[in-house]
Amino acid sequence: MPEEEKHIPKAEGDAPPPYGSSEESVEKQTKLARIHTACRNGDLDTIAALALSKDGLLDDDVRKKVWPLFLGYAEFKHDEIILQKPERPDWESMPAHGDEEQVRLDVERSFVYYPQNMSPRETNDRKRDLSRVINEVLRRHPKLCYFQGFHDICQVFLLVLGAEGASLATEHIALLRIRDFMLPSLAPALDHLHLLYPVLLSADRELCLHLSRTKPFFALAATLTLYAHDIQEYSNIARLFDVFLATDPVFPIYLFAQVVVQRRDELFDIPDDEPEMLHSILSKLPKPLDLEGLISKALVLLNTYPPEKLSTWNHISPYSVLKTSRRTGSFLNNKATVNKNLSAAERLLVKHAAHVERRRKYKEIQDQLIKYRPQIIKVGITVLVGVSAVALGVYLSKQEPSEWTGWGMFNAVLKTLRLS
Repeated sequence: MPEEEKHIPKAEGDAPPPYGSSEESVEKQTKLARIHTACRNGDLDTIAALALSKDGLLDDDVRKKVWPLFLGYAEFKHDEIILQKPERPDWESMPAHGDEEQVRLDVERSFVYYPQNMSPRETNDRKRDLSRVINEVLRRHPKLCYFQGFHDICQVFLLVLGAEGASLATEHIALLRIRDFMLPSLAPALDHLHLLYPVLLSADRELCLHLSRTKPFFALAATLTLYAHDIQEYSNIARLFDVFLATDPVFPIYLFAQVVVQRRDELFDIPDDEPEMLHSILSKLPKPLDLEGLISKALVLLNTYPPEKLSTWNHISPYSVLKTSRRTGSFLNNKATVNKNLSAAERLLVKHAAHVERRRKYKEIQDQLIKYRPQIIKVGITVLVGVSAVALGVYLSKQEPSEWTGWGMFNAVLKTLRLS
């Protein structure tokens, strides 16, 4: 498909523009210079490492250049970053998606915490743009299923990248990073949650055992929305997205595990036989949030206890983004991060949905067998007795009464059962 290339202004050869006020630290100025140099050199590995380090990418001007690289719809050409925008039909002429009414309801509840000091007109304009971004992605990819909280993720992209950039970013993150959450079933999202306790067991066995009576559903809202539903400060959620886009799709689970570990003392104050109380506390992020400390320690958790070593990793579908977009080692040399084909991602979505349905039916059959096990055993015994009686009748009809023996009758029954 032909592509229209949109150029992002390249970094200048001299010093980068100043970061914030004149009082800003030399450390931040140095980091900005390193980011601009890495952009000029096309060094995505270095950019990713800087995004993971303290304070991330520092400001939205940098994010506008770098996030598209992480998501795969921009590339380096010489010392420029080029957005790749395919020529496609106008999305507004496409059939409406079945979830658009829910989108409308959720968008009405958006922009609560940030930006601040917007006029009613500005707020309505933002909501209109947000609705258009979400509906465009859903109409272009009708197999995606909207989930409540997806608008929180899209809101972050809209504020950082603007309306046009947000559409491309949302499309790519939906299919390549959070596809498991946009299936007809919630089961794949719950599969993500079932990785949480194995991480905790590795990091803090005593704490994990203390929480063992509490289901991990307390982490659903945060991980499902990439924390955009729970974090109320714009600078914090933008910084957190630097990490999510620069690292592995499984990282939100490790981040939540670290949140739990850092609340250790608080959690041990609550008896382990009060799962409702534990759930209530864990379902809300602590305040204030030591974001930089959580990020750095969660990255250590990910490197120390990679998902392949977790006991529940084998339960993750081979079509899950956790496996198809799994990244280890070099950013550029990793096949999962280089191959950003949206059509391939859509095919994986279909296969994953079918895999989930097969698992559901298998589980349903298992549950029925367990539920009716006594009746099944009774029926089995009845059939066995009936077949044995037939076998015995056949044997007796072929023998003279004087030849009737217990051993002969037993052999006749066995022979008939083998034939059946």
